[in-house]
Amino acid sequence: MGPIGVFDSGYGGLTILQDIRRRLPQFDYLYLGDNARAPYGTRSFDVVYEFTLQAVHELFDRGCPLIIVACNTASANALRNIQQNNLGEQIAEDNRVLGVIRPSTEIIGNLTKTGKVGILATEGTVNSNSYVVETAKFFPETRVYQQACPMWVPLIESNKQDTEAGKKFIKEDVENLLAKDTDIDTIILGCTHYPIIKDYIESIVPENVKVVAQGKIVAERLEDYLIRHPEIEVRCTKTGGARYLTTENKDVFDMNANAFTGVPVNSEQIKLV
Repeated sequence: MGPIGVFDSGYGGLTILQDIRRRLPQFDYLYLGDNARAPYGTRSFDVVYEFTLQAVHELFDRGCPLIIVACNTASANALRNIQQNNLGEQIAEDNRVLGVIRPSTEIIGNLTKTGKVGILATEGTVNSNSYVVETAKFFPETRVYQQACPMWVPLIESNKQDTEAGKKFIKEDVENLLAKDTDIDTIILGCTHYPIIKDYIESIVPENVKVVAQGKIVAERLEDYLIRHPEIEVRCTKTGGARYLTTENKDVFDMNANAFTGVPVNSEQIKLV
């Protein structure tokens, strides 16, 4: 038995963790941010897979029976391989690893009236085509348009998203997405860092365009998963606590994490191998 693990390349997964904790406050959580090696969005498939697998090993070794990969890039480039090739005898046969892309694509067609959806994401997520492929499984009539935003995560990680230069990068990427089809009426924030700038994005898109963050969707789907899989749910400890691990300097992580959590964070620095 142990806490539910939540992994991200940096701080973004904290937005997912906050929504999960609001919906499922009774569980314990162990967050791991690989901040020292962030961002993942511009790294190769093989590197993202290697880093994600290291994080999964770490969280399993610390007793987590279930891990949420709260990183779109890692979900797109590593999750399926880990689920199919590494779980079982190689790691932990009875443990599970879930991602954040499938929960969003399972409902994406219900969010749009025009059938035209935009995705704002990292280069790694866009290049994987995961949102296009997964959406087609559930809503084949829904058109998905993608826009890579390579500067967004570095801006947010360095707390420069509100600067004049930061807003310029964000605005250009949003406009490039909307230019792909004037009927886009729903935008999915396909990176867990992006909810930090959701208000600004909403201020620059037309009023009829809905901007959707993933946190509440992932939390709802996790609750459903635990109901359907009592053999996993019973192994998740329930004292309502949360602990934090980072591969970066803990003082730096704790200071920056407050912007994502709104509450003081006391982390532990570790090294992934």
